[in-house]
Amino acid sequence: MSNPSELDAKIAENVADALIYSDRSGTIMRWNGAATALFGFTAAEALGQNLDLIIPAHLRAAHWKGFEAALASGAMKLAGRPTLTRALHKSGRKLYIEMTFALVRDSGDNVLGSVAMARDVTERVERERAAKTPPQTS
Repeated sequence: MSNPSELDAKIAENVADALIYSDRSGTIMRWNGAATALFGFTAAEALGQNLDLIIPAHLRAAHWKGFEAALASGAMKLAGRPTLTRALHKSGRKLYIEMTFALVRDSGDNVLGSVAMARDVTERVERERAAKTPPQTS
Protein backbone atom coordinates (compact mmCIF):
# COMPACT_ATOMS: atom_id res chain seq x y z
CA MET A 1 0.00 0.00 0.00
CA SER A 2 1.92 3.00 -1.24
CA ASN A 3 -0.75 5.63 -0.59
CA PRO A 4 -0.41 7.01 2.98
CA SER A 5 -4.03 8.21 3.14
CA GLU A 6 -5.24 4.73 2.11
CA LEU A 7 -3.10 3.22 4.87
CA ASP A 8 -4.42 5.77 7.38
CA ALA A 9 -7.99 4.84 6.43
CA LYS A 10 -7.24 1.11 6.85
CA ILE A 11 -5.68 1.70 10.27
CA ALA A 12 -8.60 3.85 11.45
CA GLU A 13 -11.12 1.28 10.23
CA ASN A 14 -9.39 -1.66 11.91
CA VAL A 15 -8.39 -0.36 15.35
CA ALA A 16 -10.12 -2.12 18.23
CA ASP A 17 -11.54 1.07 19.75
CA ALA A 18 -14.39 3.10 18.33
CA LEU A 19 -13.06 6.06 16.37
CA ILE A 20 -15.37 9.03 15.85
CA TYR A 21 -14.33 12.26 14.16
CA SER A 22 -16.60 15.28 14.12
CA ASP A 23 -16.09 18.62 12.45
CA ARG A 24 -16.34 21.94 14.28
CA SER A 25 -20.15 21.86 14.14
CA GLY A 26 -20.29 18.45 15.86
CA THR A 27 -21.26 16.60 12.68
CA ILE A 28 -19.94 13.04 12.56
CA MET A 29 -17.55 12.76 9.60
CA ARG A 30 -15.70 9.52 10.43
CA TRP A 31 -17.13 6.38 12.05
CA ASN A 32 -15.20 3.12 12.08
CA GLY A 33 -16.30 -0.50 12.42
CA ALA A 34 -15.62 -0.53 16.16
CA ALA A 35 -17.96 2.47 16.54
CA THR A 36 -20.67 0.46 14.78
CA ALA A 37 -20.04 -2.48 17.13
CA LEU A 38 -20.08 -0.23 20.22
CA PHE A 39 -23.00 2.08 19.46
CA GLY A 40 -25.11 -0.04 17.09
CA PHE A 41 -25.33 2.57 14.33
CA THR A 42 -23.83 1.74 10.94
CA ALA A 43 -21.51 4.27 9.32
CA ALA A 44 -24.34 5.10 6.88
CA GLU A 45 -26.64 5.89 9.83
CA ALA A 46 -24.05 7.90 11.81
CA LEU A 47 -22.18 9.90 9.15
CA GLY A 48 -23.64 13.37 8.73
CA GLN A 49 -25.49 13.15 12.06
CA ASN A 50 -24.86 15.33 15.09
CA LEU A 51 -22.90 13.85 18.02
CA ASP A 52 -26.14 14.01 20.04
CA LEU A 53 -26.84 10.67 18.34
CA ILE A 54 -24.70 8.96 21.02
CA ILE A 55 -24.83 11.49 23.89
CA PRO A 56 -27.53 10.94 26.55
CA ALA A 57 -29.87 13.95 26.79
CA HIS A 58 -28.83 14.80 30.37
CA LEU A 59 -25.16 15.11 29.32
CA ARG A 60 -25.59 17.14 26.15
CA ALA A 61 -25.36 20.64 27.66
CA ALA A 62 -22.11 19.78 29.47
CA HIS A 63 -20.71 18.08 26.37
CA TRP A 64 -21.37 21.04 24.10
CA LYS A 65 -20.00 23.50 26.66
CA GLY A 66 -16.73 21.52 26.77
CA PHE A 67 -16.69 21.00 23.00
CA GLU A 68 -17.12 24.72 22.29
CA ALA A 69 -14.52 25.66 24.92
CA ALA A 70 -11.98 23.27 23.36
CA LEU A 71 -12.59 24.67 19.88
CA ALA A 72 -12.33 28.25 21.12
CA SER A 73 -9.19 27.73 23.19
CA GLY A 74 -7.53 25.13 21.01
CA ALA A 75 -6.92 23.00 24.13
CA MET A 76 -8.65 19.99 25.64
CA LYS A 77 -9.39 20.06 29.37
CA LEU A 78 -8.44 16.39 29.72
CA ALA A 79 -5.29 16.73 27.56
CA GLY A 80 -5.67 13.22 26.16
CA ARG A 81 -6.36 11.52 29.49
CA PRO A 82 -9.17 8.96 29.36
CA THR A 83 -12.49 9.86 30.92
CA LEU A 84 -15.41 7.69 31.97
CA THR A 85 -18.76 8.84 30.65
CA ARG A 86 -22.15 7.59 29.48
CA ALA A 87 -23.23 7.06 25.90
CA LEU A 88 -26.31 5.89 24.04
CA HIS A 89 -26.61 2.70 22.04
CA LYS A 90 -28.96 2.64 19.05
CA SER A 91 -31.29 0.41 21.11
CA GLY A 92 -31.64 3.20 23.69
CA ARG A 93 -29.53 1.33 26.24
CA LYS A 94 -27.05 3.50 28.15
CA LEU A 95 -23.42 2.42 28.10
CA TYR A 96 -20.46 3.31 30.26
CA ILE A 97 -17.60 4.17 27.96
CA GLU A 98 -14.03 5.27 28.44
CA MET A 99 -13.01 7.93 25.92
CA THR A 100 -10.01 9.93 24.91
CA PHE A 101 -10.30 13.08 22.83
CA ALA A 102 -7.95 15.12 20.65
CA LEU A 103 -8.31 18.17 18.47
CA VAL A 104 -7.48 17.70 14.80
CA ARG A 105 -5.64 20.60 13.16
CA ASP A 106 -4.73 21.51 9.61
CA SER A 107 -1.22 22.42 8.46
CA GLY A 108 -1.86 26.04 9.55
CA ASP A 109 -2.67 24.88 13.12
CA ASN A 110 -6.37 25.71 12.71
CA VAL A 111 -8.72 23.35 14.56
CA LEU A 112 -10.74 21.30 12.05
CA GLY A 113 -12.63 19.19 14.57
CA SER A 114 -12.31 16.59 17.27
CA VAL A 115 -11.51 12.89 17.28
CA ALA A 116 -12.55 10.50 20.04
CA MET A 117 -11.53 6.93 20.74
CA ALA A 118 -13.97 4.97 22.89
CA ARG A 119 -14.35 1.54 24.44
CA ASP A 120 -17.19 -0.11 26.30
CA VAL A 121 -16.49 -0.50 30.03
CA THR A 122 -20.11 -1.13 31.10
CA GLU A 123 -19.45 -4.61 32.52
CA ARG A 124 -16.41 -3.43 34.49
CA VAL A 125 -18.24 -0.43 35.97
CA GLU A 126 -21.31 -2.48 36.90
CA ARG A 127 -19.10 -5.18 38.46
CA GLU A 128 -17.20 -2.57 40.51
CA ARG A 129 -20.45 -0.93 41.64
CA ALA A 130 -21.93 -4.30 42.63
CA ALA A 131 -18.81 -5.08 44.69
CA LYS A 132 -19.24 -1.79 46.61
CA THR A 133 -22.96 -2.28 47.30
CA PRO A 134 -23.67 -3.87 50.69
CA PRO A 135 -25.81 -7.03 50.48
CA GLN A 136 -29.53 -6.52 51.01
CA THR A 137 -30.96 -7.92 54.22
CA SER A 138 -34.56 -8.97 54.47
